[in-house]
Amino acid sequence: MAHEIKESDWKLLRQLHPVALERFCQRILEEIERINSDSAKSFHQRYLAIFDVIERRDKEIAQAFNDIRRSTALTQLTAIQSHGLLTKEEFLRFAPETRRVVKALLAIRRA
Repeated sequence: MAHEIKESDWKLLRQLHPVALERFCQRILEEIERINSDSAKSFHQRYLAIFDVIERRDKEIAQAFNDIRRSTALTQLTAIQSHGLLTKEEFLRFAPETRRVVKALLAIRRA
């Protein structure tokens, strides 16, 4: 990628990274709890649904959180933003240039 994240934004991302990961894991576990509590489905159906969630979400976690490096920071920040894991206030702490790049990458993902 042609853009490299600023040092201050890199430090901020490393600070917010575990916060966003916790939020995502909480969201996933709540999704699993909803599936597991659906007594209208058999245990096997619930198991299969939970397995599907874990398999899908594991790929999403890997993309956004695994092996965080400065060279992949903008891509990972974009993935984190695509899942709505940062508050508006947290995202606004990034430099305007970083926010513009992330918004552009999000627009490309959605297209």
